[in-house]
Amino acid sequence: MGHTKEHEKKLTITDVAKALGVSKTTVSRAISGKGRIGSETKERVLEYIQEHNYKPNVLAKGLAQLKTFNIGILLPEDYTVVDLPFFQTCLIGVQETAVSMDYDVLLTMGKENDCTQLARMVENHKVDGVILMRTFTKDPHIEYLKSQGIPFLTVGSTYYQGVVQVDNDHQSACRELISILLLKGMKRIGLIGGIESHVVTQSRLQGYVDACKMAGVPIDKSIIHVNVEKDMMIELGVEKLLENGVDCIVCLDDAVCIHVLNKLRKESISVPKEMKVASFYDSSILENNLPSITSLYFDARELGNVACKTLLEIIEGNQVKMRTLLGYEVILKESTK
Repeated sequence: MGHTKEHEKKLTITDVAKALGVSKTTVSRAISGKGRIGSETKERVLEYIQEHNYKPNVLAKGLAQLKTFNIGILLPEDYTVVDLPFFQTCLIGVQETAVSMDYDVLLTMGKENDCTQLARMVENHKVDGVILMRTFTKDPHIEYLKSQGIPFLTVGSTYYQGVVQVDNDHQSACRELISILLLKGMKRIGLIGGIESHVVTQSRLQGYVDACKMAGVPIDKSIIHVNVEKDMMIELGVEKLLENGVDCIVCLDDAVCIHVLNKLRKESISVPKEMKVASFYDSSILENNLPSITSLYFDARELGNVACKTLLEIIEGNQVKMRTLLGYEVILKESTK
């Protein structure tokens, strides 16, 4: 009898989950009566608990009741139409993983320097954790979430200490693409686009610098144009690059690349005969362009999957890697031949 008592005392949510072949989340939900759970499953869990005389300790029960089984996602308000396919695909990845773990996804938008929406979500206890979909060099969202002590991570890299990050390896990808273009005989590779306060822009620039250093090519600041996002600014940037005698224009993203290609058509400069062009991000927007555009491919869906899995591990109190960098592919096409 003493042995059984000992066993009862030790039975935990994890034991119940294992015995019934369900997730700890499901057991938590059955105990707390909160969140989505089928009545049959709930019944099974509660019966098992009763049979084994399991008394959830006050803390475990309190935690179970506090859980919302929602995760929050903060999308940047300033995304462009071109960013949209990336964010949508990434969100599909997050959603797939969340649903498989009995979680729902709440979406909110945020400006670079405004935490109002995020604060409302967190302070009203709507979510158990948050995924930030864009990172800035000075990032009030990261600072706010750190101050709240809520589990969170960033899709994208950050310079803040102690923040879990899931990202594509932009620096290595850009270094490899530029190295290939230099090997193919391009001598003056101009860069255009990218907002400097976005950490992804900094990573891409660093990849460019690394490739030039490795090839012994001096960095010429007159052929690097960042913070160029408005159509007029892009056109002017292209004019400056042409004046400075570049033989290849690399765009920091597809939104910029479309304007660059239009400007070159206007100037009757043929790609790739008179000017080579490449993009640091390959989205569906460029897929029908003629000539086809050399670019980098990142798997946005996998990025979403991994980000969500990692966040749920943090919510469960498990150890995770501080930084996960996912791979990429360099896709060489007509525009750099």
